[in-house]
Amino acid sequence: MGEDPNDARPEHAPPKLDLNKPGPGDEPPADRPPADRPPAGSGETVMIRPARGGAPRDATPADAPPRDATPADAVPADAAPRDPAPPQATPTGSFRLPAPAPGAGGTAPWEAPPQNGGSTGTAASAAPAGSFGPADPSGTSGSGFGPADSSGTAGSGFGPPSGGFGGGFGAGGPYGHGQAPAAAPGWAGAGTLPPPPSAPPGSGPGGGGGQGESRPLQAVAVGLLNLSCLGLGYVLLRQWIGAAVCWAATAALLLLALPADADGVPLGVLVGYGAVLLAAAADGARRGLRASLSVGAAARRLVLPLAVVLLAVPAGGAVAYGSARDEAREEAFQQSLLARLATADALVKAKEGSRFELAESDYTTALDTYEKLALDHPGSRAAKLVPERLDAYVTSVSKPYTDKKYCDAVDPLKHLRGLPDTVDAKVLGDRADGFDEPLAQSLYECGAGELGRESTAAAHEAFTELAATFPESVYVGRTEKLVGDGLRKAAAPLSDGSASDPCATTEEVRTQRSGVAGLKGYELSGPVADADRAIQKGVFSCGTKQFRDEEYSDAVKTMDQYAKDYPKSPQTAHARTISIAAQIADHEPAAGKKLPSATVPGGSRMPMVVSNDGKDAVELLYTGPVTGKITLRACGTCTNYGGIRGAVDPDAKPCGGASSKYPKATLQLPAGTYHFLQRRAGGGFAVAGETKSSKAEIEPGYTYTNCLYVTSGL
Repeated sequence: MGEDPNDARPEHAPPKLDLNKPGPGDEPPADRPPADRPPAGSGETVMIRPARGGAPRDATPADAPPRDATPADAVPADAAPRDPAPPQATPTGSFRLPAPAPGAGGTAPWEAPPQNGGSTGTAASAAPAGSFGPADPSGTSGSGFGPADSSGTAGSGFGPPSGGFGGGFGAGGPYGHGQAPAAAPGWAGAGTLPPPPSAPPGSGPGGGGGQGESRPLQAVAVGLLNLSCLGLGYVLLRQWIGAAVCWAATAALLLLALPADADGVPLGVLVGYGAVLLAAAADGARRGLRASLSVGAAARRLVLPLAVVLLAVPAGGAVAYGSARDEAREEAFQQSLLARLATADALVKAKEGSRFELAESDYTTALDTYEKLALDHPGSRAAKLVPERLDAYVTSVSKPYTDKKYCDAVDPLKHLRGLPDTVDAKVLGDRADGFDEPLAQSLYECGAGELGRESTAAAHEAFTELAATFPESVYVGRTEKLVGDGLRKAAAPLSDGSASDPCATTEEVRTQRSGVAGLKGYELSGPVADADRAIQKGVFSCGTKQFRDEEYSDAVKTMDQYAKDYPKSPQTAHARTISIAAQIADHEPAAGKKLPSATVPGGSRMPMVVSNDGKDAVELLYTGPVTGKITLRACGTCTNYGGIRGAVDPDAKPCGGASSKYPKATLQLPAGTYHFLQRRAGGGFAVAGETKSSKAEIEPGYTYTNCLYVTSGL
């Protein structure tokens, strides 16, 4: 910095001494203290630079008498004090003070005490306590402003003596600070003024006392050291309270900031800490402006560069914390992505084995999460786990197929097979490949399983989708064989007449045949034709069974439907006779005791002329050895019998008029017992559908007539 150490000066310049101008009165006042000490409480020190080229500090001035000699003008001890002689000018322009009185002992107040092995005297041992640079117990005077140690060596630096500072200026020794400082090199010693002290009182570390000269660079260095967050400016000034405040603030900041997290340090904490640093820097600069540092000149020159370098501590700390905070934020972000991944995993795990229609929404949500993680954050840890999660996803979705629950596996496998249409190819890879065969198998197995159930709709739906989706699959051929064989097997009891319940079997085969015929993409015409023939037989068998079971109404319906559906069948005529017999038996149960024969009996036949003596048409059904029916048109001139007609013409008989008057029909009947049922079509006084049953015995060799008429109460 260019200054010698410890050369601070007191704030007030020392009074100039004009030797050509005597003091007022030229004599001391009566109450003036002895000449070897300044006035009490004056607080000022007279500083006179000794002449250059003075005698060595251990030399005796030529004009000074020996210490043990008694001068001629010595004053007795009990004599009154006299005024001190004025200082004498030397050839160099300096002044010498009069030599001490003989026998006074020790050195003069202005003489430097001996150093480095020099002679010691009583003056050194008599240095007042509390002065700067006190003599040590061995009698050697202190050589600086630091306290002497126990070995007798004078203190070598600034700082308070071990016993504390003296009572201030004007107290103690002749310079107001206790014993005079050591003589500078080359000083003559006795008889000359000592050099001024190297630092004024109170100008020790930190500038706690008087004011030294201004050092702006030193102030900047101290302020910058305090900006290093370590309070080093206060440490240099030995201001331990300020340093402790800086340390406490830094420690509090570290406790709040570490370990670094994604949110960082609250803004209020940073502002508060910055305010503390700025205050410490400003205060350190103020204190260091005039402070005298307790370091040597070489070290002092390094303070400012070191302070600048140490600014890297907060800057580096901020950079390191920013990096740690960024890492914490990145870690928090990575954890958030992993949390999203875990949520999707939980959805997949929870729905594993569930019916797909109930789990599809959650599966879709999880798949969408996987895709977004892989595409939006490809370098994240979560994205690196997506391939593994997709494998687990495929495994979970296809679990019904693994468990051989083929019907439940159809929809999941269709979903997996369709993933390339909804998921990015880079994310999906080849995971959707290879599901054609499992899906075809599942459709086949599902359809096969449903064939044995009451409703074959699900089976036919699976088979239809199989043929439409995989027309070249081997499972299509298997389906043809399975379905065809199943239909033939179902129709076999109808074909051979072994069905215990032909009615129920016929309905089952008819339903199965309908489903099989509706299958697209299969060649099943052979089994369908076989089923049709079986169904035809089944219907006839059903009608006959119903007749035998006296379910005449059902038998009528069945046989009528048979005659309608199969008009060219050889059994159609027989079906009609059974229907006629069932209609008669429904009114006359005796007519149903025997199923009408399918063949016509031979032998002679007796004619039976049937006439209609009624005003409306009439249908006559008959059954016996032969079965049939005839319909007679209405007789326009006929009237009902009984009632008014009976009263007017009591002798009137049905069909008693001319034969040509009545509509007629002739039946050729083999001999045997016949049951008849006439059924009016309605009109006149007859009620539509009104029936009347009767019974007749036909014997060979006779001609029979049968008149049909209507009676009424009017």
